[in-house]
Amino acid sequence: MKMSSVLGMALAGWLVAQGAAAEDLSGTLKKIKDSGTLVMGIRESSFPLSYLDQNQKPVGYHIDICLKLVDAVKAKIGLPGLKVETQPVTSQNRIPLVTNGTVDLECGSTTNNSARQNQVAFAPTTYVTAVRMAVKKASGITSLAQLDGKPVATTTGTTSVQLMRANEKGKSINFREVYGKDHADSFLMLETDRAVAFVMDDNLLLGLIASAKAPGDYAIVGETLSVEPIAIMFRKDDPQFKGLVHATVASMAKSGELDKFYTKWFMSPIPPKGVNLNFPMSEALKSALKNPNDQPAEAYNAK
Repeated sequence: MKMSSVLGMALAGWLVAQGAAAEDLSGTLKKIKDSGTLVMGIRESSFPLSYLDQNQKPVGYHIDICLKLVDAVKAKIGLPGLKVETQPVTSQNRIPLVTNGTVDLECGSTTNNSARQNQVAFAPTTYVTAVRMAVKKASGITSLAQLDGKPVATTTGTTSVQLMRANEKGKSINFREVYGKDHADSFLMLETDRAVAFVMDDNLLLGLIASAKAPGDYAIVGETLSVEPIAIMFRKDDPQFKGLVHATVASMAKSGELDKFYTKWFMSPIPPKGVNLNFPMSEALKSALKNPNDQPAEAYNAK
């Protein structure tokens, strides 16, 4: 057989293989391959998971994890020059923007719960938060019982108010909800005395306090309303993409890479002010990283 024929057959075989590989892609991976672009949903004030630094660049613990997921996608689809775009999302629009195909990976601060699992899918848990409240120390507030008749801030699209009303100590309290469009807006209500408390995830409260004009004026107090797994979100019913995401996060947990990212964002100085949150990893998160899973919040709060 002539060398040219051998080369021709080899080339034909390679093209067939490439075509088969392309046909094998489905769902989100096919969408990304076809468009040449992956869209990351980012938060602008979800410290220290996903927020904007002094240069308005998205940074944070979940941003670093998502960038590793992007690398895995590039390798899977064979597109090292894949373009990555960022799309700011809010608590209110993050799920619709994932389900309608606008955002491929939501790299924010979203709680994984059973209701949301009916609409979207989640990566293995990469943070576990306790929902509590931030107050001004001068207010003297230390418990839900002291909120009766007072304005309480929370962020539109979050579950904080429902958690307060579901808590035994909160059932008989007639507090007034005031809503911020994002976490920074909600904290501003506390800062300007339009609210006496801001109820949210402990890590977000810590980051907002650390970035405040007078961090020493605030404290995180009160009952733990819920313990919640936080994870990166993506479209459901897409086993190929879910398999890649889960395998990548599990690998990062096993290799210790997630521990390094945690140290970087929770135990070291972070932008924009170089504040160290000094917030050691909880036992719940250590357990989640030891056995990566996408169990919803209900599993963490089962009595």
